[in-house]
Parts: sequence; C-alpha cells; structure tokens
Amino acid sequence: MSRVEHKKPSLCSSAPLSNTAVSRALVSFHGIVKSCYGPTGRLKQIHNGMGGHICTTSQSSALLGSMTFTHPVLKLLIVSVLNHTSRFSDCGLFAAILCCSLIDNLQRTSIPSSLAIKVSKHLSTLCTEYLNSEDCGCRIPVDFSSSKTLFSLVRTVLASKPACMLTKKEADHISSVVLKAFLLTIPNEVGTHVFLGKNIIIPVEGQRVMDSTVLPGILVDAPGFHSGKAADRNKLHQGCIKLALFSVSLSGNLTDVGDGTLVVRLGVSLEAAVLEQLLLMGEQLVSNQVDLLVCQKVVHPSLRQYLKERHVMIVDRIGAALMESLINMTGAHPIGSFQTPIPSSCYGTLKDLRTVRFGSKQLLHLIPVDAAVCSTVLCNRNETTLNELKLVCQTAKHVLQLTLKEPLALLGGGCTETHLASFIRHKCNNITDNTLTALNCSWLEYRIIADCFCVSLESIAHSLEHDGENDTNHQVVEEEVMLQCSYSLLSPRQQQVTLFHRGQKRL
Repeated sequence: MSRVEHKKPSLCSSAPLSNTAVSRALVSFHGIVKSCYGPTGRLKQIHNGMGGHICTTSQSSALLGSMTFTHPVLKLLIVSVLNHTSRFSDCGLFAAILCCSLIDNLQRTSIPSSLAIKVSKHLSTLCTEYLNSEDCGCRIPVDFSSSKTLFSLVRTVLASKPACMLTKKEADHISSVVLKAFLLTIPNEVGTHVFLGKNIIIPVEGQRVMDSTVLPGILVDAPGFHSGKAADRNKLHQGCIKLALFSVSLSGNLTDVGDGTLVVRLGVSLEAAVLEQLLLMGEQLVSNQVDLLVCQKVVHPSLRQYLKERHVMIVDRIGAALMESLINMTGAHPIGSFQTPIPSSCYGTLKDLRTVRFGSKQLLHLIPVDAAVCSTVLCNRNETTLNELKLVCQTAKHVLQLTLKEPLALLGGGCTETHLASFIRHKCNNITDNTLTALNCSWLEYRIIADCFCVSLESIAHSLEHDGENDTNHQVVEEEVMLQCSYSLLSPRQQQVTLFHRGQKRL
C-alpha cells in the first residue's frame, strides 16, 4: 500500500517551545499537575475513550503512567519526571510543576534558550550545594532513636494524597503500621555490608482501614490449605518445620521438564513415567521428614494426595515474586528438578505456621526463625482507595529507606521553596565577575533568569492552595517566611524557619 503522504526527513528545531501547539500542551499539563499538588489537591479520573478501568488519583506516578502523550516535548518531560519518581518515589508533582513553570517563565523573556539552560543549571547547583551544607536553614536532622520524627515523616507522605480517603485516626494507624514494617526490615546484626529485609504488601479490599496490620514473615494465599492431622501439630509449634522449596513445576506436564530431545521406547507412557518420578521424589521427601512442600508453580493431584496421606503440607502457585523472600527467610535452596536424590542442604526451616483470615481471604502465615522479612496487610473500603493507599505506603517505605541513608528532612508547606528563592536572590546581590564571565552572560541577563527561577520555586508554594483562601493572609505568611529566611541567610548563626503553611504538620 502506498503512502498517503511522502515520508518527511527528521527536522531539528532550535526553538520547539515557541510552537503554539506545544505551548498549549504545556499549559494544560501544568494545570493538571498543579491542581493535584498538596493535601487539598484535586483528584483526577483517567479512562480511555472506550471505557474500561478508571484510575482516580493525584499521585504523579499513577497519573502520568495512565495518561498518553503524543508530542515529543511532553514525552521528554514526562519521562524525566517518571525517572525521578522511580529513583526517589516522591516529589514527582514538585518536579513537574517546577519544570513547567520554569519553561513558561523563561519563554516570556528574550534570552536565548542555551544561555537560560546554562544559568538555570548553575542556579540548581547552588541550591543543591546549599541544601547539602551545614548552613542550610530549611533542613532538620532525623533522629532514629525516637519514633516521633519518623512518624511525622510518614504522616506527611500519607496526608499529601487525599485519594486514600483516610480520617485522622486512620492516617495515624497506617503511619504506625508503615513505620513498624520498616523497622522490622532492619537486621538486628550489622556487618560489613548491611542489607535491608523485604516488606511484602498484601492488599485486602472491603475491610476497615483499622484492620490493617504488619506481621513478621510471609503471608501467602492458601484458600484450601489444611495443616494436617493433630498428630503432627505438636511438631509444628517446636520451631522445627522442615521445608522443601521447588522452583520447577510439579504438575507432570512434559512442557515443564525443560528443553531438549526425548527418546521414548515403543509402548512407554511419558505421563506415567513422569508421575512415577514425582512419586519417587515424594517418597524421598517423606523419608527425609519434610513437613512442608512449597512450589512456585503447580503440584500434581496424585502427588498432592500421596503427601497429604503422609501428613506433608503443600502450598503451591506462590509465584516468582515471593521466591527471593522465601529463600532469605528459610535458608532453603530452590530445587529446580524433581529428579532424585535431593541434597539435604536444599531444605530450609520455619519457626511456625498458621492460618489467618482477613475478610474473605484465607492466608497462610509463614513465621521465620530470625529474618528481616515482614508482610503488611493493607485494608481499605474499595479498589480505588486501596490502590492509592498501596502506592502511598510504598512511597513512604522508600522515603524511610532513603532517610536511613541520609537522615535529613526538609521543611514542608512551601517553606523550603520560599527559603531557596530568598537564598538565590541573596546570592544574586553578591555575584562575582568571574562567575558572569564563566557563564558568558551579563549581570542583567543573570538577574532576569534568576528571577524566573525564584518565581518558579515560589509558584510551587502557591500551588498548595486550592480552596480560595484569603489572599491577604496568605501574603502575610509568605512575607514573614521570607523575612525569617533572609535573616537566616545574613545571620552568622542559622535560624531555622518555624513558620509552616496552614494545615501542614511540623516534623
């Protein structure tokens, strides 16, 4: 089939942002992310034109991941924001608003784009160096010897996502659950290399938020699980549960035995031969006094019945996602074949085994002897709020992990952005000729770009307000914050900013 239009060669433009269509797209995108920002941000419902699943959220990762963008400039911006959230899990809306506002403000000037980019990078470096310095007046240390600051940090992340639909009591409860789960992943013994444990989130729809909890070990879905006869129950509570972990399918299907060529004699049944081998393996498990067989895939019904009659418990279809955590928790080596004999070093151990129920879900609780692995059961009223809560808890967990690496936090409520804007304006008054020469710009050009940079930072603080608050009161708060920020910059001893935006909690 011939082309309707002839293929055109690629075209590189030095000023794609001046295009009207691009400008309108950026303005629309800026309005979307700006309206979602903060604890009182507006929710967005996303669905395609044909209907189907509807996503209700104000989180940047869910919002941008559900939307489709066609223009290359917007695609580049979205990929940058998503890359930021994949690394830090937080502040995606902050990055998107700052980028859009900075582009819009710089486009209003007559300064060349190359110079604006160079000076903006310089200003960004100044902000980063200041935030990492001891003289920074908008950061506070996080004390891990007290849970108060950690709790406030988690509470701040939860409060910024209104789609979770949490009351104050529920938000406090979820914050304590997330914090407890994080502390359970920290190993008791610290060696040369420290590795945090795993935290597995189990979502349960239709239950009360207050039913959410955290349990040590792993929870696996086991609707038809039976713990065997009473003769073996005493052994299960003595901390000596022997476990065999299989990563290969035990269904008996020939497609699961691997690649290669099979040579079969005439009259030999492959299915019967495979089943015979499975039963021989089951016989060895019984002779080795294995109490629990865990299979990543499916177990053959005949093998299941054979082991059940000999009081061996079976859990299958656990999936690949839990394999690594099971290996770390039990010390077992995954068995990749059902050929006998099985080395004794492949077996693992568990401390205890119980069944728990959350709503309609029956879960098997695998309790480790001593391992930094835990499961968080998250409950919420419906699918929409549960999905949002799960994403928020994952973000809070990642924020705590990053804080463990660098125990510092920044002030919220727009104070950090306002403080950095005041810092940049202060640095502009003391700019040196060597800096201007290195940037190849005049003092006026530097001042114009710096003013655009500061206005973009302050616009993030303005984005927190969505309810039409009294502009006079809002302006008074901003002026007081800027005065204290300026004082901290000029004073020999830094003064921390203590004013917070209305509705924000102090860390």
